Amino acid sequence: MSNRLRVSILGLNYAPEPTGIAPYTTGMAHFLADAGHDVQVVTGLPHYPHWRVAEGFRSGTTEMDGDVRVTRVAHPVPENPTGKSRILMEAAFARNAMRAVQARPDVVLAVSPALLTVGAALRWKSTGRTAVGVITQDLYGRAIAETGCLGGRGARAADKLERSLLGRADGVVAIHESFRRSLVGLGVQQDRITTIRNWTHLKGTTGDPAALRRELGWRDGEIVALHAGNMGAKQGLENVIEAARLAEQQNLPVRFVLLGTGNQRAHLENLGRGISTLQFLDPLPGDKFQTAMSAADVLVLNEKPGVEEMCVPSKLTSYFASGRPVVAATSPKSAATSEVEVSGGGMCVAPGSAQDLLGAVLALGANQEEGLAMGLRGQLFARDALAEEAARTAYCGWVEHLAERVLGPSIPTQRTFARRRSTRSAVVPAPLVRDRA
Repeated sequence: MSNRLRVSILGLNYAPEPTGIAPYTTGMAHFLADAGHDVQVVTGLPHYPHWRVAEGFRSGTTEMDGDVRVTRVAHPVPENPTGKSRILMEAAFARNAMRAVQARPDVVLAVSPALLTVGAALRWKSTGRTAVGVITQDLYGRAIAETGCLGGRGARAADKLERSLLGRADGVVAIHESFRRSLVGLGVQQDRITTIRNWTHLKGTTGDPAALRRELGWRDGEIVALHAGNMGAKQGLENVIEAARLAEQQNLPVRFVLLGTGNQRAHLENLGRGISTLQFLDPLPGDKFQTAMSAADVLVLNEKPGVEEMCVPSKLTSYFASGRPVVAATSPKSAATSEVEVSGGGMCVAPGSAQDLLGAVLALGANQEEGLAMGLRGQLFARDALAEEAARTAYCGWVEHLAERVLGPSIPTQRTFARRRSTRSAVVPAPLVRDRA
């Protein structure tokens, strides 16, 4: 065999998309390429979270992202990404992605969602020739059930499909221990599940938080509660709008800020029109995103009531790294609640209770000493539990183990490679916005 593995990664989202899954798929591809493997990524057209194709990108192209070959395939991008329109987009991507793999790989990795991409990867599965691994960034069936986007029948169908596809993979990555338990519940064998945490990929800010507060109109003496990231259905940000309304009615020195974009932003802007304690901000360029988190007094994580198992909010990796305290309005059963409690980096309140959210923001804003302590604990958690180097080592080891398990013990391992260190970050900086939440 050659002294490196041929690895194909099928994932709808990749750089320069700045938020959600893309930074982690991009980082994983660079981890494997830096370790000496031949890596091809088959991905879609950059569209998230704006839900329109970024200027200058088209399908049918292959480009080099450092040592990673990136092939982009066609798919529709719905203006209103409902459940059915997203499934049509994902189905088109999966069909075209399967055809775009350039040569039989030793390992095919599928990133879910999109779930149908797993089916495309499994078409390459062959004992002794190609191993298939899946990275579960969200649990597809639980997402449909908890958001209610396709009704009960649709949720049951998605759950059945997810069970079938994941059960056929040679290995599955869970990004949190709560996902491991859910995957076992889906019937995935314990010995085929590996937990690899998403990592903190934002570097320390170099901006001036006080100067940015002035630039954004954040007044001295007011408590700034910032939600940074996607504005979608699962975030349930109507709760934040209502908390801002309560703050205005009670004449409280609080400003709720929603930074970013997403398919619910227009709805939320209409809902919050005229509320003086509410501010919407477009995605900030470059280092300003990180500086904004450092400039806020409190960082808000909000999830729709009923969201429990479907995801681990990626914004928490950025929140913890910022050194600011977190208020999480989430279910006690959610991975988000587990992360905040284990880290000690914030406090949790009931989802859907605007009064509880407002009360927690006021409490942390008034007790700056406790807020600083929580922020420091969050930073330490990010450093120790969410380190990029740990993810790098884990992903390289997992892929090589998959290959050895399916292709035989003669395949090369990490020890064979003189690991090359890239002079740049493993995560490609996004030119559009620094919001990674």
